[in-house]
Amino acid sequence: MTPIKHEPGCRNVTLLDHFSQRTAEHPDRTAIVERDGSTITYSGLSKRAEELAAAWAAKGIGKGDHVLVAVWPGIALYASLAALWRLGAVAVLPEAAMGLAGFRHAAAAAAPKALLADRPIRLLSWLFPETRKIPLGLSPRSVGDADAAPSPTVAAADPALISFTSGTTGKPKGMVRSHGLLLAQHEALASLIAPQDEHETDLVAFPAFVLTCLGHGTTVVMPGWDLRRHDRVSGETISRQARAMGVTRLLVPPVITARLAQDGLTTPVRRVLTGGGPVYPDVARAFLTRNPGTGLTIVYGSTEAEPISHVEAEALSETDWQEAARGGGLPVGAPVPEATVLIEDGEILVAGPHVNETYMDRAQDAVTKLRRDGRIFHRTGDAGRLDQQGRLWLLGRLAASRPGLHPFAIETAARLQPGVTGAAVVAVQDRVVLFVEGAAPRLGDDFANRLATLGIAVRPLAAIPLDRRHRSKPDYAALTRLMDA
Repeated sequence: MTPIKHEPGCRNVTLLDHFSQRTAEHPDRTAIVERDGSTITYSGLSKRAEELAAAWAAKGIGKGDHVLVAVWPGIALYASLAALWRLGAVAVLPEAAMGLAGFRHAAAAAAPKALLADRPIRLLSWLFPETRKIPLGLSPRSVGDADAAPSPTVAAADPALISFTSGTTGKPKGMVRSHGLLLAQHEALASLIAPQDEHETDLVAFPAFVLTCLGHGTTVVMPGWDLRRHDRVSGETISRQARAMGVTRLLVPPVITARLAQDGLTTPVRRVLTGGGPVYPDVARAFLTRNPGTGLTIVYGSTEAEPISHVEAEALSETDWQEAARGGGLPVGAPVPEATVLIEDGEILVAGPHVNETYMDRAQDAVTKLRRDGRIFHRTGDAGRLDQQGRLWLLGRLAASRPGLHPFAIETAARLQPGVTGAAVVAVQDRVVLFVEGAAPRLGDDFANRLATLGIAVRPLAAIPLDRRHRSKPDYAALTRLMDA
């Protein structure tokens, strides 16, 4: 890959710089394995990106242009992102969990110059006013002269991509991520993602993490299941793919960790990294018992700040597990060195070079951004505490917390009751409801009396609705509607 031009004095200002280095070091190493088993090497991915860049430049795509990307995660998507960044263009990524609504919202918010998608999606776009007016259509299958691909000057402050929150707790927020921010996130994830050896092979269910895996030179395997329904995949399906592809690590949401705690892995995997939702003590301990020899890393972060902290579950002491069971919260380890964490009025605030400081709509900053000591902190909306060792413990969503009452404390205790397989606390004004899932949940007298004393109502459900993004945390909007059902 031809190096990107930088401003004078700039060095490694984009993820492509790391990818270029990895390509030079091992051009013939497999970069991506598709779900159907097809592969591409690092040098092949580099050449494909240059071919796309040349083809799209000929159509008028250049520095600063917004391009709405509707390409399924795989070789085509990551080659396309590399091509756009080579041109200095900005990739606009809709929130996949929102489906067509997310697609239309991204188009309206970002005013893209082009839509990058296969022909069926480009035809579908004519049905909606937000996408019909996009001037250009680009294909991820285009081929241009790689030697003719332009290479404009790129600076760390230049925008690289625009992504959106899922909107499960309000209006979706658009975030502009600069090349410098993406690089800072890559570096903050290094202690987690950096390969242990040259044969590291990662099965990655988080599309954004693929970028940093490629920056570190690992082989990335695309999941062989529907990324929109992580809750439907079996442990055997995961094990079969991991075995066939020689996978050494899994990067998966908590719902899959819970499945592997039940089904077990039938092939050697060195470590599972999980995040995107709460990992309860019963799940973490069951996973470690069911999969001896496989480590479990719990990662805490948010769309705006990834990562904030992480912990290796096998390193937690029996005292830690007992503290969690007693309602002390969910342990997620010490904050990463790049993150500055404050607890203010019970809420976790975070700042750092890898933390998004503003939204496309600056009016949304007033709710989630605070200035402290000359720095901008992101309000996570999570209640938490720091223990005497400087480790972070999550207590649940701040909106559902009350004095002396935190959601994760109640949910953790509920999950230890006979027949309970899931629990979620929802609070609206002075009403608090504990939803419990299970075929025949039975709450012990002591626990039931405690709930009654706290004024918490109990509602059994056959299945607690889950968020559409990772299927790993409750859909609180849906549960709020059920409170009055």
